[in-house]
Amino acid sequence: MEWMRLAKRMALILCAGQGKRMGTDVKKPYLEVCGRPLLTYTLDVFQSDPMVDGIVLVVNEADCGHCQVEIVQKYDFTKICAVVPGGLERQDSVLQGLRAIGEETEWIIVHDGARPLINPETIHKAIAVAERKGAAVVAVRAKDTIKAVRPDLSVEETLPRHTLWQAQTPQVFRRDEILEAYETAIAKGWIATDDASLMERMGHEVYIVEGEYSNIKITTPEDLLFFSMLLKMRCE
Repeated sequence: MEWMRLAKRMALILCAGQGKRMGTDVKKPYLEVCGRPLLTYTLDVFQSDPMVDGIVLVVNEADCGHCQVEIVQKYDFTKICAVVPGGLERQDSVLQGLRAIGEETEWIIVHDGARPLINPETIHKAIAVAERKGAAVVAVRAKDTIKAVRPDLSVEETLPRHTLWQAQTPQVFRRDEILEAYETAIAKGWIATDDASLMERMGHEVYIVEGEYSNIKITTPEDLLFFSMLLKMRCE
């Protein structure tokens, strides 16, 4: 595809999880919120962002056809250039998405499909920091005191809160570096809960971009209710 060869910054949107904590028959990305599937709100942000050249969407393998018709085509997401089947774990899904993005792309913006409240300005800050320093992760300062706990639930250590940040997405990296990190992780059996930790393990410096507490990952019915109420308030 000629258009894809010209892309510089590609958003990799992840929504291949099962969403079991939501407790619904409909998978989380396709839950209707104010008349539209949840996933479309996240895609709206990247579709309208002039700093994002294209989108690769990673979904559950069984949902590829449904997503292509009911999300990409129905809502006219013209920036989506591939719908890729995910794997068993998040790491597998990210790697599948990265492998679908060609060498002409310089920067990858990894984002959770279940974070529809991301602020475009935060995306721009993360891109700017990554392009200046090499890698960036959006995060917020920890509000609560965090305790390291032993298997028997006794407290091992109370961690200094002023040094702690809660990682979110987007996370922005050079394509070749994040691809190498994921290929290495699969080969060596490394397990990580976010992309930046693999970059750190590879010896890359990763820089924090302060985000917003509103940029929640919608995981539970309570999160979905909060998002629905917020949308209704905005429409009033």
